[in-house]
Amino acid sequence: MKTLNKFLPRLPYAASLIALAAGLSWISSGFAHLSSLPSFLVLLTIAVGLFGLTWRILRPEQPPRWLAWLTGAAVLLRLLMGVVWLLALPAGGYDTDVQQAGYVMQDAFNRDQAAWQLAQSETPLVHAFQGYSHTDQYGGLLFLSAAVYRYLGGGEHQPLMVLVLAAAVSGLAVAYTWAFARRTLGPRVAHLAACGVALYPEAVLLGSSQMREAFTVCLLPLALYALLRCREKLSAANLALLLVPLGLTAALTSAFIPSLLGTLALVFLAIERWPWLRSRRVWLGVLAATGLGVLLFFLLFDESELWLVQAAQWQVYVSANASGWVAREFERLPLGAQIPFLVSYGVLRPLLPAALTAGGPLVWTMIGVWRALGWTVLLAFLLYAIYLVLRDRKWLEVPGALLLAVWATNILTSYRGGGDLWDNPRYRSAFASIQLILAAWAWVRSRERSDPWLHRSIGVAVCLLVWFIPWYLRRYADFEWPLVDLHQVAGVGLATAGLYILSDWMRSNASPSS
Repeated sequence: MKTLNKFLPRLPYAASLIALAAGLSWISSGFAHLSSLPSFLVLLTIAVGLFGLTWRILRPEQPPRWLAWLTGAAVLLRLLMGVVWLLALPAGGYDTDVQQAGYVMQDAFNRDQAAWQLAQSETPLVHAFQGYSHTDQYGGLLFLSAAVYRYLGGGEHQPLMVLVLAAAVSGLAVAYTWAFARRTLGPRVAHLAACGVALYPEAVLLGSSQMREAFTVCLLPLALYALLRCREKLSAANLALLLVPLGLTAALTSAFIPSLLGTLALVFLAIERWPWLRSRRVWLGVLAATGLGVLLFFLLFDESELWLVQAAQWQVYVSANASGWVAREFERLPLGAQIPFLVSYGVLRPLLPAALTAGGPLVWTMIGVWRALGWTVLLAFLLYAIYLVLRDRKWLEVPGALLLAVWATNILTSYRGGGDLWDNPRYRSAFASIQLILAAWAWVRSRERSDPWLHRSIGVAVCLLVWFIPWYLRRYADFEWPLVDLHQVAGVGLATAGLYILSDWMRSNASPSS
């Protein structure tokens, strides 16, 4: 009787899980049958297990009930959007193999197809880490996808199976973001940051796709939270909690490891109040190591063979050939200004005016506007955070460390992605948790001090966007507009923004009697 009493309250959850598995199986089969229901039920059970493990890990934080509901909603939102792409893209997208198969991204399509082929062959799955560089240069996600298809997939390729795991892990980023932010910046920031991660368009888009970033977006806040636990008590359990995200990151995308370690180091030093800054010996050691590194750089490396130089040359070539106006601007810029221009262009993308005016199928217009709106709002807060950190002298504290990590990765990912509309935001999204923590901190600080510079920052962004809309209409539609050159539009936009700031300052400083 006691066992029955314990089971009965869980019965609705079990029934909901079975119903969800049945729905996914039916949709995945093209509304034909439910033969894959057991497979989806196993995957959903794994997702629930990960959810329960997360709450066990976060037990010392006493997570509130609303966080559980928010995290669950984030997982379901990503799963729902994955189903939307599967159904909407073949019907309303472009006539390409990728979209007719229901994939948003080419990389996800290529990797998933390769995973299905590997699963159907007799080749050992460890071969995913060898010889598949054209679809997955690291092999981790290919291995995971092939394992799912081999042991649960049956005889029919059903991409929603991998999506269940991607959505679950991506959604769990909400909980770990809350835990890290709560310990470092307080409950208000943690609440807002968790909501931001749950709803941020780029995180939702990648969490609803079979992409590595659906997993890495969770691994960063998990590693940061584990770092705090290790600092509090260096136990075997806490050390394992830190090593797990590092190991998974190495398997999924080893290129992310340096950025992850750099972020961990910055946060640790900020929490410890940068003790090495007070040591003359450490400063001398850093200067000596830097000097030696620069010397070896010039003595041992051929500049033309460096990855940074090759990447820059390649990305300049790609961007110049992908966009006529970028090529035109390149011709006018001196050689030394081309890479900074390209990096700045990448940081701003996806651009809201471009998304509003580009045209194309309705589903892609909606995706474009959704992504661009999310990044535009977040970017305004990240720029405002620079002002806050400098004003409040927080550069040696956690906000300063997060700001440095965010902008270093924004610039690096833009450089690596060459301003590409998809690769650049995708690389950047792995850091969505700390971006949104920083944005939440900026919002809370602005409310605490009634700072006028937040709405001024948003006003500046609006001024620039308004002037760029007709400029993009001229490119994409039969619309006459006298401002042709980019520097003209930017100049007029900045002038308008300056007038807006001046008028707002005068209004706020006007005497009540006037």
